[in-house]
Amino acid sequence: MMIYGLNTCGVCQKARKALEADGKSVNFRDVRADPLSEAEMAELIAEFGDRLVDRKTNDYRGLNDWLKNSEAEAQISAQPKVMARPVIRDRDMLYLGWDEAVQKALLSA
Repeated sequence: MMIYGLNTCGVCQKARKALEADGKSVNFRDVRADPLSEAEMAELIAEFGDRLVDRKTNDYRGLNDWLKNSEAEAQISAQPKVMARPVIRDRDMLYLGWDEAVQKALLSA
């Protein structure tokens, strides 16, 4: 299982701890230190579309107008912190966020 996020993201750390406590083998990738490849980005955009960008953050509001009107891929490439997170890969499935539905899908009952 792979979590894509930021080391400083509290929700990412909460998800990681819960998954590890549930006995899952979890790898964590900080997308700021190790950016997504073009192929990885394309896969995530295909799965989540514009939902992959968190438009409520100060980082998003800090983007210039050109970037705000650009595709999600350009926004995340320019400022990885605008990526909604965590993104969790469990085999062939991708999940966005750490809400109740994602927890139910990934944690043992």
